[in-house]
Amino acid sequence: EEERQLQANNRDFNLQFEYANNSIKTSKYNFFTFLPLNLFEQFQRIANAYFLFLLILQLIPQISSLAWFTTVVPLVLVLAVSGVKDAIDDFNRHKSDKHVNNRPVQVLINGMLKDEKWMNVQVGDIIKLENNNFVTADLLLLSSSEPHSLTYIETAELDGETNLKVKQALTVTAELGEDLQKLTEFNGEVKCEAPNNKLDKFTGTLTLRGEKYALDNEKMLLRGCTIRNTEWCFGLVIYAGPDTKLMQNSGKTTFKRTSIDRLMNVLVLVIFAFLALMCLILAIGNGIWEHEKGYYFQDYLPWAEGINSASYSAFLMFWSYVIILNTVVPISLYVSVEIIRLGNSFYIDWDRKMYYPLNDTPAQARTTTLNEELGQIKYIFSDKTGTLTQNIMCFNKCSINGKSYGDVYDMSGQRVEINESTEKVDFSYNQLADPKFAFYDHSLVEAVKLSDAPTHRFFRLLSLCHTVMPEEKKEGNLVYQAQSPDEGALVTAARNFGFVFRARTPETITVVEMGETKIYKLLAILDFNNVRKRMSVIVRSPEGDLTLYCKGADTILYELLHSSCDSLKEDTTEHLNEFAGEGLRTLVVAYKNLDEDYFQDWIRRHHEASTALEGREDKLSELYEEIEKDLMLLGATAIEDKLQDGVPQTIETLAKANIKIWVLTGDKQ
Repeated sequence: EEERQLQANNRDFNLQFEYANNSIKTSKYNFFTFLPLNLFEQFQRIANAYFLFLLILQLIPQISSLAWFTTVVPLVLVLAVSGVKDAIDDFNRHKSDKHVNNRPVQVLINGMLKDEKWMNVQVGDIIKLENNNFVTADLLLLSSSEPHSLTYIETAELDGETNLKVKQALTVTAELGEDLQKLTEFNGEVKCEAPNNKLDKFTGTLTLRGEKYALDNEKMLLRGCTIRNTEWCFGLVIYAGPDTKLMQNSGKTTFKRTSIDRLMNVLVLVIFAFLALMCLILAIGNGIWEHEKGYYFQDYLPWAEGINSASYSAFLMFWSYVIILNTVVPISLYVSVEIIRLGNSFYIDWDRKMYYPLNDTPAQARTTTLNEELGQIKYIFSDKTGTLTQNIMCFNKCSINGKSYGDVYDMSGQRVEINESTEKVDFSYNQLADPKFAFYDHSLVEAVKLSDAPTHRFFRLLSLCHTVMPEEKKEGNLVYQAQSPDEGALVTAARNFGFVFRARTPETITVVEMGETKIYKLLAILDFNNVRKRMSVIVRSPEGDLTLYCKGADTILYELLHSSCDSLKEDTTEHLNEFAGEGLRTLVVAYKNLDEDYFQDWIRRHHEASTALEGREDKLSELYEEIEKDLMLLGATAIEDKLQDGVPQTIETLAKANIKIWVLTGDKQ
């Protein structure tokens, strides 16, 4: 499949491409293939293969020295125990597949919503999802119950992130709402890339009434996500079943052997060699004796039927000895080690120090080999945010126009440690302030109240340049849904200092500035990504001024500043180094006033680039580079992300065990 082409509400048209339907299969065996496949897997273990080999030898009457059932019984026992375990695992997989494939979902068929099973959903169907539903397949979001067709999803099953992500439908499909008549008449044609496993990328176009619209990942709901805070939404199935990103990512599980397993295999192979050597010596001895003495001794000790030479007798003797001496090979070693492992895994389950009383959670060894697997660890690679830290961000300090805020000083000008008794800033004059927000430096509030221009511009930037979604269930009770906790912390800080981000639509942002409501026109969002390391918005104020606001990593933004900012840059750098030295997360903020004619030309080229099918990302990043230069520096923000309990002690203990720890950043591939 080179690229995928499909038409909404047109099963006959989509059938010709033979796309997979939405049923999934994660099981390995079925009723008929279980025995042959499972036995084939089990005989890949040396011990089992050796038993089988012995059994074949014992069935040959010329060399059989022991009854065949002495081998069959243990072999069948071992195979049966493992086989039953595999069968139960696979039966559970079948059960879960069946459960998932039979989940109900509402599908739009002939203008009516009908309850269908998941497995019967096909590419090109339009389906309706409701709050807390699992997403059935990879969908293109068409419309939802929220303003501007926003949909909140939780992607925990895909990437482990618990904070909600926001998806937004195209304006042209958002108009369909929940009007079944309009949705049935919707006959858009989607062209997009072939199924792949990249969770964060999607490129395609929607052709509707002769117009082309660009599709990207922001409009996609992936299987495995859960709908949250959204009453209902409609989506068009793009990829189903095995073609969904979730299933494309589930690779085959690799079988890991522990070092003890490998050691045992080596030992057994060495013993095999020893056994072969013994049998060889005995067989050669037999050959020599039969040749020298036995040949003349046949009247008393006749040779068995069919044996007519000493060398043939020696050959048969070799295999006879293999059977007699098979107890040399310690097959029971495998069984003993398994039992010891089982005992060790119970020790882990019973470990008092591994028990967490707060939510009654003991340790749980899911595999019996866990103990020795842990013993093999030499390196730990850890993520930082949310693993070593609590992922609860607090706006701690900032630098505005060359002045640093956030520290508390006493009468003599000495810096004071902030603790429980330190006096907090009183935000009660601001009705919309967040009561949970704490700040201790009173001079910043004074600067805001004195209408200091740079300070106002700084907080205005924080309230406009972000991708946070506000929710106001009750009047004045604002809750922010942020995709990253950093953004949430910055927007909350701006909110408390009197620049309250109140509402957003795809075209506007509403901010309450010092009690006065202002609506800014949102003309463009220049997205954040890991190469750009910055994000910008272009807005038109109610007074008609065009401004670009930008926030990003210091190293990147410093390259884009206007030369008039040099002295301010030095002061800010000093503050940044202080903040970074205290382990705070820093960002630099800057702005630029735009010229009307230049902007109109730029936005026209921006629209062309954003609907291009080929090289869309490169074209856009060129345009972003072009407009994000000669910025005026405003200052920097510093956010604290506190360590989780017990992190220093844990690192110390691991260091004692001679385990090396690397902390990696999660935002670079």
